[in-house]
Amino acid sequence: MTKERWLSDLRGFLPEEQVKVDEPLHLHTLTRMGGPADIFVTPKTEDETVYTVKYAYDNNIPLLLLGNGSNMVVRDGGVRGIVLNLKGLHVIRIDGATVYAQGGANIKEVSKTAASHRLTGLEFACGIPGSIGGAMAMNAGAYGGEIKDVIKQATVLTREGEKLILSKEDLELGYRKSIITKKGYYVLSAEFALEFGKQTVIDAKMSELTYQRETKQPLEFPSAGSVFKRPPGNFAGKLIQESGLQGKGFGGAEVSTKHAGFIVNKNNATANDYIQTIEMVKSAVREKFNIDLELEVKIVGEDLV
Repeated sequence: MTKERWLSDLRGFLPEEQVKVDEPLHLHTLTRMGGPADIFVTPKTEDETVYTVKYAYDNNIPLLLLGNGSNMVVRDGGVRGIVLNLKGLHVIRIDGATVYAQGGANIKEVSKTAASHRLTGLEFACGIPGSIGGAMAMNAGAYGGEIKDVIKQATVLTREGEKLILSKEDLELGYRKSIITKKGYYVLSAEFALEFGKQTVIDAKMSELTYQRETKQPLEFPSAGSVFKRPPGNFAGKLIQESGLQGKGFGGAEVSTKHAGFIVNKNNATANDYIQTIEMVKSAVREKFNIDLELEVKIVGEDLV
């Protein structure tokens, strides 16, 4: 089957504007890098999502889930097959102390919505740039909080297009890992169990965490966020800084001078620039500290030929 056939078949079920061919992925990643997707699908309902996943599985077509594009580096040659973007699934609902959010909702918006309803527990996520689906998959955390602290359950799709409801225990949430990444599930929605708190206290905490993020992270440049996982008993940013790598890089990519755990797209970097800079960092830290840094970001796609 050709991508023209995929395009025709998918547009038979989804509106034409939700199925694009050769879509540049640099428009959809926070690094502002990445080549084209053969087919780029943006469902707006769970039924459209199920159809797309089942279609890819039934026809043996590679399927890549792209959330908010915050924790991913897409190579310059782009992605073959179908790229599924769930930004159209962005409903957020409050029911008492329970927060429901679809998989494509921005976790920052979920955090802010919870806070506006006097709900505490998700303040830590007020600066995380990813989607609910991505946050669930990676058990996202910051400032002492993690998804596993507040999750109640999630509804996911298997690669075959079957819906499953997973409890907190079923999700197997650990440090930057989950059953979602292990099994290749797609998150349709999640429910969080929060508590009512004092509005002034919640607002103060949100303001403090926002201030910390804005003053310590290089938000003025595109990036994939924190590039490396935290090594046991240490911090990636500290090791990188002590290796003297800040301000160094390849092409338009550079280890941030503001926070060494970030690699920024400072001047029209290519994905190849970014990946070369990652390899430089890993090599230097290994040589100086005998520590192998493990990637937190996901590198996908193909190199230019």
